[in-house]
Amino acid sequence: MESRLLVFPESITEDQLLKEICQLNDDSSVHGILVQAPLPSHMDERKIFNHVSPDKDVDGFNATNLGLLCQEQKSAFISCTPAGIVELLKRTNVDTTGKHVVVLGRSLIVGKPVGLLLLQKGLPGNATVTYCHSRTPDLAKHTLQADILIAAIGKPHFVDKSMVKEGAIVIDVGINRIPDATRKSGTRLVGDVNFEEVSPLSSFITPVPGGVGPMTVAMLMRNTVKAFEKSIAMATDQ
Repeated sequence: MESRLLVFPESITEDQLLKEICQLNDDSSVHGILVQAPLPSHMDERKIFNHVSPDKDVDGFNATNLGLLCQEQKSAFISCTPAGIVELLKRTNVDTTGKHVVVLGRSLIVGKPVGLLLLQKGLPGNATVTYCHSRTPDLAKHTLQADILIAAIGKPHFVDKSMVKEGAIVIDVGINRIPDATRKSGTRLVGDVNFEEVSPLSSFITPVPGGVGPMTVAMLMRNTVKAFEKSIAMATDQ
């Protein structure tokens, strides 16, 4: 598998970026396109994502693929981090049927799609899903009911032991840098969950780094292979 990195200045206009995406859409040697977020503030992120061909949308952010996910269509490209979370649960032999999943976060990148995946009929799925966000009152009331707690809010060490019931499965999606004078870089990576506090309570917990991140990369590779196979099938049908 080969990759091509295209780096543009932050000052690039939206129209210029859309033109670059169109060229990649039309390039038969390119099977997958990933636009690295976050984008500069002068761009409409959803417009950019929706400009990527649905057949090359290996990040799963195009509205077509999100719609196919809602319809539980196997042809959909699933966002890589949500797909990685579900794969982690599957590989750990977690039966999600009837489980109460609480998702902290409602982004199109993680929160919404991971909830949709766990709501789907079949396994892993058949869960009861509650979404929580910055406007949710009495957050701990909800998180303490979670059999599976997924934290994706971008706040370092936000989830502590007072928010997690004993035996819960905790999936930490957060990637946050905090100051650390003991590190050469002056910072270290932590998640949205206070790992040291929550780990003794949980039955399973993902670390940061080294938990969800590698699975996200693996799912990107899987989506890229799927996009290649789809392009071959489309060429054969013509």
